[in-house]
Amino acid sequence: MDLLPALARRTAALTAATALALALTACGSGEDEPSATPTPSASSPTATQSTPSGSATSPSASPTAIPSGEPSDVVTGLDVPWAIAFLPDGSALVTLRDEAQVVRVTADGQRTTIGEVPGVDADGEGGLLGIAVSPDFATDATVHLYLTAADDNRVVRTTLRDNRFGDFTPVLTGIPKAGNHNGGRLKWGPDGFLYVTTGDAAEPSRSQDRGNLGGKILRVTADGKPAPGNPFAGSPVWSLGHRNVQGIAWGADGTMYASEFGQNTWDELNVIEPGKNYGWPEVEGIEGSSGDFVAPIAQWSTEDSSPSGIAVGPDGAVYMAALRGESLWKVPVNGSVRGEDPERLFEGEFGRLRDVVVAPDRTLWALSSNTFRGDPRDGDDRILRVPVG
Repeated sequence: MDLLPALARRTAALTAATALALALTACGSGEDEPSATPTPSASSPTATQSTPSGSATSPSASPTAIPSGEPSDVVTGLDVPWAIAFLPDGSALVTLRDEAQVVRVTADGQRTTIGEVPGVDADGEGGLLGIAVSPDFATDATVHLYLTAADDNRVVRTTLRDNRFGDFTPVLTGIPKAGNHNGGRLKWGPDGFLYVTTGDAAEPSRSQDRGNLGGKILRVTADGKPAPGNPFAGSPVWSLGHRNVQGIAWGADGTMYASEFGQNTWDELNVIEPGKNYGWPEVEGIEGSSGDFVAPIAQWSTEDSSPSGIAVGPDGAVYMAALRGESLWKVPVNGSVRGEDPERLFEGEFGRLRDVVVAPDRTLWALSSNTFRGDPRDGDDRILRVPVG
């Protein structure tokens, strides 16, 4: 395919979209909307990296870049989708937050409704959120889901056979809920344990309280019990001091990454280590970090990001879906060290992006989120297939 005309059209479209985004910055709406405290100006750095001395470099954002090939729709017409998880046959399960439904989407865009998840209280930013398919699905048919219930956020377990769910059993309850900051990402780690991200549920003090499940990354067994080897005996807590983590992923070397919503100043990409404290609400971003807290490896102004799902692509870079920033950020990494400056992909082109995952064919599937706090385009919301060179 001759990409030159396509790239010319895309460049013109991106120029127009960027101008519109700048015009709307003062009244932009996004997930986890910051309070009235001013955000950094347009001249502020949009990505920084800690150095061994604890200082920070402040490169400017890279210009919009295009991954190899053109993105294309896998499926359209989704209502407030939240998370994607692949099954062994190459199809994907997608959660619909407000409808409390799970749909199955094949690689060629065929869509089937699997069923409704009971007990979901879809209020504010809560509802049916994360989903994780068991690494042993071929034998146990197990699926875990993260949902907002009447009194808490919780993880439930079910089975999926013949396109039907079995009974739903709560395995981890008592996660604080609120109108926002509900966390919600579920992923199986390379160590065979289930990782659960939680928010502070609008009470920042929870993040520093090891006895509270809010503002943490949790590591549990399939039954929701604290995983063996957790840093705090008898506790599911893997890391603490988080405000609202909605993205986790692992590199090929086992390095764990997490994206985190900031409040008024900095959104973050962190390298997660067991038992470490990531500072909220005492610090936000790199500049305020001290020896007591782990600094992020990259940060963005809240208007440029509001990060949700992340994935480590086939090229080894971290890809981060941005809601308010309406972009897909590519962050080159080498283990726990950030490489080149982050690249901002598709700025304003597809609107708010909620999740990104690596598909079996080694493309990225990116999930839009314009039917909630966005400006829906024709066909929204959608899953995009993004080739990566």
